[in-house]
Amino acid sequence: MVAVANGDHDLWQRAWDAAAAVTDPEIPVLTIADLGVLREVTLRDDGRIDVAVTPTYSGCPAMNMIAVNVALALECAGFPDATVRTVLSPAWTTDWMSDAGRRKLKDYGIAPPQPASSRRALFGVEQVGCPRCGSGDTELLSEFGSTSCKALWRCKTCREPFDYFKCH
Repeated sequence: MVAVANGDHDLWQRAWDAAAAVTDPEIPVLTIADLGVLREVTLRDDGRIDVAVTPTYSGCPAMNMIAVNVALALECAGFPDATVRTVLSPAWTTDWMSDAGRRKLKDYGIAPPQPASSRRALFGVEQVGCPRCGSGDTELLSEFGSTSCKALWRCKTCREPFDYFKCH
């Protein structure tokens, strides 16, 4: 989201780019911009930067590290004393993930959530394709994978287990 209080778009863009490049500590192939976790970067009249981030879920343990890494990235980009705040409303949704982020997940071996998933996903009635062989003949093994935002699935075709980034 663009928010420039003093009209200096180039300065704002530099701050956005620095924050957007921060990677998710749990899935290092994704940036917080890929995930849609980076919600807003504001350049204030006094030149300070305010950043708003929304966690993938309210108990996400990676958010503290993300906030530290965003502040560090901004400091390295010439923005000392940046403020990073967590915004819980509206709640994050997988619909905020970029298409590039979905491709990166799949290339990393994690089945990405489908865009605009229906309520059926909340009840486990969804088809998850295998990120390795592309088969749709898959089964849920556990609602929880390597992190709380992922479920563990197995492909019945290639027999490989894989994580699925759960829809919320």
